[in-house]
Amino acid sequence: MTKFSQSGVTPENGIISGDESSNRDEEKINFTEVVAPDDDNPPDGGLQAWLQVVGSYSLYFNTWGTINTFGVYQTYYETELLRHMSPSAISWIGSLQSFLLLAVGVISGPLYDAGHLRLLLCLGLVLVTLGMMMTSLCTEYWQVMLAQAVCVGVGTGFLYIPSVAIIPQYFSKRKALAMGIVTSGSSFGGVIYALMFQGLLPRVGFGWTTRIMGFTSFATISISFLVLRRRTAAVHIRSLLDMQAFHERPYVIYCLGICLSYLAFFVPIFYLQTYALSHGLEGQTVALYLVAIHNAASVLGRLTPSLIANRIGPIHTFFISITLAGVTAFSWINTNSGAGNIAFAAFFGFFTGGIVALPAVVLTSFTPDLSRLGTRLGMSSVLNGVASLIGAPIAGAILGATGNYLGIQLFAGFLFMATAAFIAVLRFVITGNKLVTKA
Repeated sequence: MTKFSQSGVTPENGIISGDESSNRDEEKINFTEVVAPDDDNPPDGGLQAWLQVVGSYSLYFNTWGTINTFGVYQTYYETELLRHMSPSAISWIGSLQSFLLLAVGVISGPLYDAGHLRLLLCLGLVLVTLGMMMTSLCTEYWQVMLAQAVCVGVGTGFLYIPSVAIIPQYFSKRKALAMGIVTSGSSFGGVIYALMFQGLLPRVGFGWTTRIMGFTSFATISISFLVLRRRTAAVHIRSLLDMQAFHERPYVIYCLGICLSYLAFFVPIFYLQTYALSHGLEGQTVALYLVAIHNAASVLGRLTPSLIANRIGPIHTFFISITLAGVTAFSWINTNSGAGNIAFAAFFGFFTGGIVALPAVVLTSFTPDLSRLGTRLGMSSVLNGVASLIGAPIAGAILGATGNYLGIQLFAGFLFMATAAFIAVLRFVITGNKLVTKA
């Protein structure tokens, strides 16, 4: 039976309160909604828990799924709407979008910890939908930057932290599996939105294609708004930063490693289609579907590492995933055929699945106080956001300066390998000198 007396939750308002009679009005204003736990342990299953997976899956569908689709926009802007702009300038649109998705976490993380889940979902729903509708009307670079990069980016930023922070409240032993299912929503979203864009564009034009995608975002985010509920009590906001985290070596190493991976992550996604159009798939329609192929393979790439993580640990699994992503990035250098480009898109999508699926699981594995998880995720997200902001434009500048893709291929490959090195160090900092252990 649900316990109300110890937590201060009442059946009527569902709001945490230390002194119900004195704080009821204030907490109603704060939009705090919490489902009181029956005990201190996550249920690891049940209808309510799996509904959180459904809701978080929908958020990933519209956050990372939207970001993963920018490759099709990059190709369209370079060849049609913004063909007078350089590839590097166009890539700033997607980079700023991904930066805001992550950087807004420094605000949304503490707000989530404080119990404002519904407010964050409402803001995200409105901004993502509005941004997509405004993008459909754009004809100039600055308009696209404001609508698609800023408005959609901030909206996804409000949605991202809730999508990862709520799962550890409901799952323990099955946490990696649940997170794998949730993060596969980004790949599935990338597939659906990329196919929608390529399929609708020649039929209804850019404007209505983007509007239909906006309506789809509104419908799917609404599912999350209906089903997501916090399980644990909200905490009082002390600050937007948990400075104690920066005194913990594992957290610092973790942040640096993940930051390097985000410098490289979007480079192949943004440029694999334009590369293929000049290296083996000249004039072939299949080149325009490489982003969809990448995201389809990434569905398995989200789920497989999550299953393996239950056996060998999330840190080991992430190390293997990021190392193989680096090897795949280096193999891109010798990709000059149609079959090779398709294979690269599929393998890169599969091996980079862990970059999205596992970091939150890795962080929870050494975070002592999960009530501060949202704040710590938000702080690391700011660093990741800066990396994603500058990664693709740096690659575009390298491409513009050299006139070939070798520089950006090496850029991505070496950064993935550097990430693997940091994760290896993290493993030994946490476990000591043990050679065989689950971590």
